[in-house]
Amino acid sequence: MKHAHALSYSLVSVGLALTLAACGQGNSTVPSSPAASQTGSTVQGTPVAADAYLVGFRQPSETLNAQGVSTLSVAAQAVAVESAGGQISAQYAELSALAVRLTPAALARLKADPNVEYVEPDYERHALGFRSGGSDTGVGLKSSSGISAQAVSAQAVRWTASGETTWGDTALRVPTLRGAGYTGTGVAVCVGDTGIDGNHPEFQGKLKGYRNFTSDANRTSAYSLNDVSHHGTHVSGTIFAQYGAGTGASGLQSGEDPNGVGGVASGVNLYMARVLGDSGTGSSSQIINGVNWCAGQLKSKGGSEAHVVISLSLGGGGKSQTEQRAYTAAYNAGALIVAATGNDGAAVSYPAAYTNVLAVGAIDDSGTVASFSNFGSKVALVGPGVHVLSSVPLGQGSAATASAVGVPAFTEVSGGDKSGKGTFTGNIVLAGGTNNEFCGTTTRNAALSGNIALISRGTCTFEEKIANAAASGAKAVMIYNNVAGPLGGMAMTNTYTIPVVGLSQSDGQATLAKLPTSGTASVTSADYEYFDGTSMATPHVSAAAAVVWAAKPTLTPTQLTSLLTSTATDLGAAGKDDSYGYGLVNPYKAITGN
Repeated sequence: MKHAHALSYSLVSVGLALTLAACGQGNSTVPSSPAASQTGSTVQGTPVAADAYLVGFRQPSETLNAQGVSTLSVAAQAVAVESAGGQISAQYAELSALAVRLTPAALARLKADPNVEYVEPDYERHALGFRSGGSDTGVGLKSSSGISAQAVSAQAVRWTASGETTWGDTALRVPTLRGAGYTGTGVAVCVGDTGIDGNHPEFQGKLKGYRNFTSDANRTSAYSLNDVSHHGTHVSGTIFAQYGAGTGASGLQSGEDPNGVGGVASGVNLYMARVLGDSGTGSSSQIINGVNWCAGQLKSKGGSEAHVVISLSLGGGGKSQTEQRAYTAAYNAGALIVAATGNDGAAVSYPAAYTNVLAVGAIDDSGTVASFSNFGSKVALVGPGVHVLSSVPLGQGSAATASAVGVPAFTEVSGGDKSGKGTFTGNIVLAGGTNNEFCGTTTRNAALSGNIALISRGTCTFEEKIANAAASGAKAVMIYNNVAGPLGGMAMTNTYTIPVVGLSQSDGQATLAKLPTSGTASVTSADYEYFDGTSMATPHVSAAAAVVWAAKPTLTPTQLTSLLTSTATDLGAAGKDDSYGYGLVNPYKAITGN
């Protein structure tokens, strides 16, 4: 299956990324060398609201402080907050903590309370995956550094797709695992994300549990609209997509198997905790609620599951003591927590940087670490995270195709985020301007009216070029890369009624050489898409962990972590390093030793 037709996408504001991505010149999956090893993230956090805080009281293990102040009961903690003038949003009894709203006066009173260990902001957290070639959903994607989601490494491709087996499945030896009966049966994977389209045929209605922890209205069912951003459905497909005739959906990417894709751990019990909202953004407090619910599925907590892997393809800046308490409690209860390192090409974000959390970076299909993948000593493992094909809500994805008369079949075609769906066939016309970049907010070309505009990537944003073409009356847009390789996706802020597609430099130049000629540009609905990010690597590792745990059910989370890291396929520098951690997770070796 060709790695093609990926669409640009963002779950949060992409205004800055648009400007930088359009001007980016090179694609490389090799990040800058880390300046130093990091034990945690130094990225500053963004509070979810000015008056939103997390309050931590002294825990029972710290019975007395230097002044002899004893811990408060759960009820007394609530009284202390309310007496100070705070409003309680959530109380975490096991954590001796609360999510609250505080006025400045209430904040001062609680900080002065000797029973209070800390008061900290309730931080934003974001989904950490994005459509191939698009902009990051996490914090601070360094587009100006040439970081591209669909970056192509100079290394030879090491793993390829075949049928329902994605290249990520190949890298993790999933066909061999399935042939030996290792599918994760008996273990639960609880995903904290943006929701899921439970109606997607890849899930066959087998979702074990779902709960919404956001304030978004009408998001209470897994079988009605809830995954507006598409991220959670994509992550879930990597873990759980079912195999066999009739399980696929109809909106396929070019070259995709009729049955769609297969998951790494198709036998697990899948749960979805919707902790991120429609925009792909949530708060520490929402995620804590979700993590507690996930851990609550354990038999040790009164649930029905012997083992639970909590998979978090999300993160952000700002260290939270309350979050650390939550992950420690879940880990001590018997859950394994796996989280994405982040897509900043910088220090590992939270929650991946916390103790008792397995931090996962991303590699491409050559085994090279992705340029966006965060680094540091906290990185434990890597997983497939570049150009990963998986499910999205039915009919909500996009697939792009294009052709030109007299030009060999295009090798790589991508689509623009918010591009119009539809197909247009007509004359292909040079847009014009310096290097055919068609820049300048008032630039127009009457010759484009009723035709397909052919434009080069360059010094202005995709948005500017497309807006100029649309205002000139173009019925479709083809933008070709200005450096070797595919263009990748195009993120836009405005919605267009015309199809917008991206071409590789070679396909664009071949078309340019044939002008005047005609062609076709098409963007259609799809049920699958290519995404990139440490978000995509995380479910690969989470599912692999579940498969191993099902085969070795007596392992504790600590023992499982040790086994996964000691059997990983070493990549990069020999031994553990700050980019690859211990290497690519290798579930078959963890189970069999081979």
